[in-house]
Amino acid sequence: MSLDTAKEAAAQKALEFVQDGMVLGLGTGSTAVFFIKHLIDRCKNGLKIEAVSTSSTTQQMASKGGISILDINTLSALDLTIDGADEIDPEKRLIKGAGGALVREKIVATMSREMIVISDDTKLVKKLGIHPLPVEILPFGAKATEKHILDLGLEGKWRESSGKKYVTDNQNWIFDIHFSTPPESPESLHQSLIAIPGVIDTGFFFHLAKRCVIGKQDGTTQIL
Repeated sequence: MSLDTAKEAAAQKALEFVQDGMVLGLGTGSTAVFFIKHLIDRCKNGLKIEAVSTSSTTQQMASKGGISILDINTLSALDLTIDGADEIDPEKRLIKGAGGALVREKIVATMSREMIVISDDTKLVKKLGIHPLPVEILPFGAKATEKHILDLGLEGKWRESSGKKYVTDNQNWIFDIHFSTPPESPESLHQSLIAIPGVIDTGFFFHLAKRCVIGKQDGTTQIL
């Protein structure tokens, strides 16, 4: 058994919530890839849906598989978003953004009537902050923005790709905050961070996940 077995189980279970005629938000990340793969198969067998993507990677995969991708700027609401998470706590608060698409993911989740999170059971945590918290930052004045973050008593580093700063689809950078101990109040920390000029958003997702489909390494699932 493996984590891939767990991710695939969650992805397949989530398909049960997709209905003909829906407009879907497609997430980004390893578990979302499993979901999109199975969604493509369902569409080839007659399921009729349209979708928006949270990243160029997701869009390319879905389009190549024949899924109709809409221009998100023509829409104000979606029926359902299915996306992964890096951490899920008992209140279904999330940390997302390991794939670098946190701002687009949050926009798509917020405009959806429901967000379903799919993940393997290793993503369940008692408190958020075991993994790094991604923060998307405007490149203009980024050194000063970094100083303001460090002045809050936080530690972290700029995400890199091929020896250079990682660039999001929004042409911004990501600063990954590493916690020595999980924050007592993620909501308060989020508010402190987004109050800093230059910070676009954080990877904290609050009150967005209605259901979480958790895959286990034996191939079974549970819904939280």
